[in-house]
Amino acid sequence: MEAGRSMDSVLKSIRGSFVPIHREGYPFIAILAFASLFLGWLWGPLFWIGLLLTAWCVYFFRDPPRVTPLGADLVISPADGRVSSVAPAVPPPELGLGASPRMRISVFMNVFNCHVNRAPVGGRVRKIAYKPGRFLNAELDKASEDNERNGLLIESAIGVVGVVQIAGLVARRIVCFSREGEELAPGQRFGLIRFGSRLDVYLPEGAYPLVSEGQTAIAGESVLARFGGPAIDRAARVD
Repeated sequence: MEAGRSMDSVLKSIRGSFVPIHREGYPFIAILAFASLFLGWLWGPLFWIGLLLTAWCVYFFRDPPRVTPLGADLVISPADGRVSSVAPAVPPPELGLGASPRMRISVFMNVFNCHVNRAPVGGRVRKIAYKPGRFLNAELDKASEDNERNGLLIESAIGVVGVVQIAGLVARRIVCFSREGEELAPGQRFGLIRFGSRLDVYLPEGAYPLVSEGQTAIAGESVLARFGGPAIDRAARVD
């Protein structure tokens, strides 16, 4: 009995050492693995190059659990990466948020960041709007206007929050798991962008940014902004 419990503990520790892989990555990993074997059959050194690319693909599509701070007044980062902009900006017209500037916080993801996107606030998805476009460097400010993008409007306790997935220079595919009318919890997965991109969050009036340009953000964990009042002890959810 004791030996069985010890073995279960060892197996649990081993499983806990591996970061889960998002299902969107399985086809890419399988293709690279097969290509590595085929190229290795043609010429041995190509196998090792392919193996490195396969390992990088596994790393890219990792989907680690996150502990999300809970609070109706909190705005959580929807992406891993670097905060590239904290400034007022006019939201994309397809979101229907009007032509007046809103506080916008942008998070840029490079090809080494985790690319699973998470809801910045909890609430109902009022609208999803996709717009085809170009594939400029996502760090450029005009990428918010010119690049391929997919926007969500979330009705939350603090007002309507817009979050926009923007394709980057390398990215060619935006994936959105959510549907209009769906209820999202703070930090819940709602989408993914493949191979380098950016997330813009448009906030209603009364939001106070808590980050600065150049800071590193963690999706589902880092607090980007807060709506008035002093900081208090908070609960959290693990997902």
